[in-house]
Amino acid sequence: MTILEAIKQRHSVRSYTERPIEDEKMQQLISLVNECNDESGLHIQLVTNDPKAFDTRMAHYGKFSGISNYFAMIGKKDDDLDEKIGYYGEKIVIAAQMLGLNTCWVGLTFKKNPDVLQFGEGEKLRAVIAVGYGTTQGVAHKVKPIEKVTKVNGTMPDWFRSGVEAALLAPTALNQQKFRFTLTDDGNVLLTSSWGFFTKIDLGIVKYHFEVVSGKSVARGA
Repeated sequence: MTILEAIKQRHSVRSYTERPIEDEKMQQLISLVNECNDESGLHIQLVTNDPKAFDTRMAHYGKFSGISNYFAMIGKKDDDLDEKIGYYGEKIVIAAQMLGLNTCWVGLTFKKNPDVLQFGEGEKLRAVIAVGYGTTQGVAHKVKPIEKVTKVNGTMPDWFRSGVEAALLAPTALNQQKFRFTLTDDGNVLLTSSWGFFTKIDLGIVKYHFEVVSGKSVARGA
């Protein structure tokens, strides 16, 4: 499976089976977590066999079930924390999809378990990502027309269109898709967003999708 195929096949899954993640796949996930932490300075942790995190009233209301494995998205508080959480978390999500696993970003409906999580000074838990074998493969979410999330003078280059199409397939909180990609006259790509729940994490997620598909870097716009 290619990265683009994984992006197209990935859908958020809230219900999981009891099938354990194989050791080989688990080792690949751990290796990727370590790689992401080294590159980003985050403190992402892969937690296994912890059903308590989703044993809450809000989790049941949100129809989360069978979740015992998840990535705890932890990092030191700064202005870029949420965007880094989104970017590197989505890199892990797509890698998990390529391994045949299912995932779901979760921002609120979980319980922090101090018995299994480790925190350094000034670090905080911003989100978790459920991972495992889903009872389904999930369903596709609605996407906005590409013209609603872009600003381009003249003809839109194929690489830019491909990147934005991939970004539209990215998960965002409440499926808000409050982002906009602008292609400047000198060929740079700017990413901006209006305010909403978890929009900075969303920016990191869509930025990863755009960059990994287009091969072009993205800068934050004002």
